[in-house]
Amino acid sequence: MQTELLQEARRQAEICNACRYCEGYCSVFPALHSARAFSDGDLTQLANLCHNCRGCYYACQFTAPHEFDLNLPKVLAEIRRDSWESFAWPQPLARRFHTHGGMIALALVVGLALIFWAIRALGSAGGDGFYAVLSHNAMVAIFLPAFLLPLLSIGIGLRRYWRTVGGTRIRIRHVKAALSKAARMTDLAAGHGEGCNFEDEDRFTHARRHMHQAIMYGFLLCFAATSAGTILHYVFDIPAPYPLWSLPKLFGVSGGVLLTLGCGGMVMMKRRSDQGLGDVSAWSGEIAFILLLGFVGLSGLVLYALGATGLMPVLLALHLGAVLTFFLLTPFTKMAHGFYRLAALIRDAQRD
Repeated sequence: MQTELLQEARRQAEICNACRYCEGYCSVFPALHSARAFSDGDLTQLANLCHNCRGCYYACQFTAPHEFDLNLPKVLAEIRRDSWESFAWPQPLARRFHTHGGMIALALVVGLALIFWAIRALGSAGGDGFYAVLSHNAMVAIFLPAFLLPLLSIGIGLRRYWRTVGGTRIRIRHVKAALSKAARMTDLAAGHGEGCNFEDEDRFTHARRHMHQAIMYGFLLCFAATSAGTILHYVFDIPAPYPLWSLPKLFGVSGGVLLTLGCGGMVMMKRRSDQGLGDVSAWSGEIAFILLLGFVGLSGLVLYALGATGLMPVLLALHLGAVLTFFLLTPFTKMAHGFYRLAALIRDAQRD
């Protein structure tokens, strides 16, 4: 990691530790106040606990123009992104995406969609619905490696992270405590229950918390839809397409709606927020990831609505291109933050 960045974070953490005004704001401050000195691993752990709600910044009496010039949300956001890049495997791809995320995502979606469009005749095996365009076996052959390889990459990164932050043996109670906080996103309430002021210094709302929850649960529902379809296909020998009231469709449609609304709301919130309180260099990559994830949900809904029309092959190619792009880029985009944040919450539960 960058030495100067860590030194600046250490300076600010030591001042915060002496002040302790923000002691109850989120998980960062109990962890910060439990230490007297901060190693590089400690700072990495604090950064991945931070949700960038910015409540501490607006409450702080030592921000600019004070000579201490504290901006803890910004420095932790920079360390957080730097940690993902440092732990990522292969590493160069992570650094490139955070600075050129929009162009990379767009190029991959369009390029992969064109490839799916070009091979549609070769993949067709006279099946029903989408399988009339691309066979089930072809989809499995393409997407299974694209799903497993990113998981391997994330696993390598998490192992490096765990060693850096001094993680010990994980107990079930640690995982339960972390999942509870992640599910409720309690740290986005800024410690006072009124929500955070991510968009406006004087306005506390739960909007960002709700957008995060919509995205998280929307993604989980889409994953549940795929899992349900896989079980129906291989266990019960019931191949797609499935009717509206089947589990794959119920999970998929509701998940797509939540993803689309959540990502759209998150983009609007980020555009209204103060970029100077986050990692400016990663702004392009963050917006690109949110738009990509939102497009996955939206294209799936449009594909479902127009799946019986002549537009289906084009829409299917675009949707599959977006999904494959999302899978391939997962270890190098902000999608990785969900894995690292859960690991940070587990490590924090060990401290407690």
